[in-house]
Amino acid sequence: MTVDAVGGVWRYAMELARGLKAQGVGVVFAGLGPGPTNEQAEEAGRLGALRWLDEPLDWIAPDQEALKALPQKLLRLAREEGANLLHLNLPSQAASLDTELPVLVVSHSCVVTWWRAMRKGPIPAEWNWMKKQNAAGMAKADAVVVPSGSHAQALAHCYGEQPRLSVVHNAISTVLQGTEKEPFIFAAGRWWDEGKNARVLDAAAANTVWPLLLAGAARGPNSQQVQISRARHVGELPHAQVLDHMRRAGIVVSPSLYEPFGLAALEGARAGAALVLSDIPTYRELWSDAAVFFDPHDPDALSSAINTLAADSLLRAEMGARALARSRRFTPDVQAFSMAEIYGQLIKAEARVA
Repeated sequence: MTVDAVGGVWRYAMELARGLKAQGVGVVFAGLGPGPTNEQAEEAGRLGALRWLDEPLDWIAPDQEALKALPQKLLRLAREEGANLLHLNLPSQAASLDTELPVLVVSHSCVVTWWRAMRKGPIPAEWNWMKKQNAAGMAKADAVVVPSGSHAQALAHCYGEQPRLSVVHNAISTVLQGTEKEPFIFAAGRWWDEGKNARVLDAAAANTVWPLLLAGAARGPNSQQVQISRARHVGELPHAQVLDHMRRAGIVVSPSLYEPFGLAALEGARAGAALVLSDIPTYRELWSDAAVFFDPHDPDALSSAINTLAADSLLRAEMGARALARSRRFTPDVQAFSMAEIYGQLIKAEARVA
């Protein structure tokens, strides 16, 4: 299973591997891009084997040429580890593969669907190679998985219908409720990504009655950055500390403009916090009546939603209970069962062909 240490794919891979272990499925993590922290490496080592490949991620790579060595390295690792299947967490990673092993790709996000959500008009010419790589990878894969129906629709709009597509929701295993809530608002994300909408969140913080804490990087791997001046930016935290903030926060916010799933919202819900979420298709699909929604382009709408909850403890408790109840749909056992079923179908199909 390919992983990276700079985005949500890491948390996805760890949670899935935890569930797969109970299904009798072993995982070898093939790491790409900037290396993991010691904490990340230790976590992966508890759940499987971690092998780091000195190859870039497509959205960090300067061009297609930079990815040419990856297929052979992946296949060599698969042979060395005796893998039965390749689970690739970027569709582009399948584009140039020549293998008899079953290949499953997961589209967690991509620059093309990001552009559709964030901009108007055609993608930049310098991104065309990534669109072609993604399209080729999905065409070559034996199965395509997405974390939400909303992201499936975005892929269909940008790449055409994917006949071998399945929706399998992301999950977390941690039980976070039970801690007394404190009067602060918490948000976590890679804030350098425009799609996470840090600017609106920071602007709203000037008018919230409770302090607003942001955890996560403000500078990205390609020198992207965002200035945070009104909210309290606590920087990048170990995941355990992020979860501790989730446990204690009275309100958890995700202001994303582009979000194929949104693990931070799920973590907040699992903690029993009242959720304030951007009114985008993904969050409407997953959280419907279990969150308060706001126009993600309007800082005043966000601060108003937050202040309404902050002033009403009964409403906060009700919304927290709704979020917690909804979060129980997104557990690793459910996710792993669905994924293991797809894996098994692909392996059986390959055996029949052989």
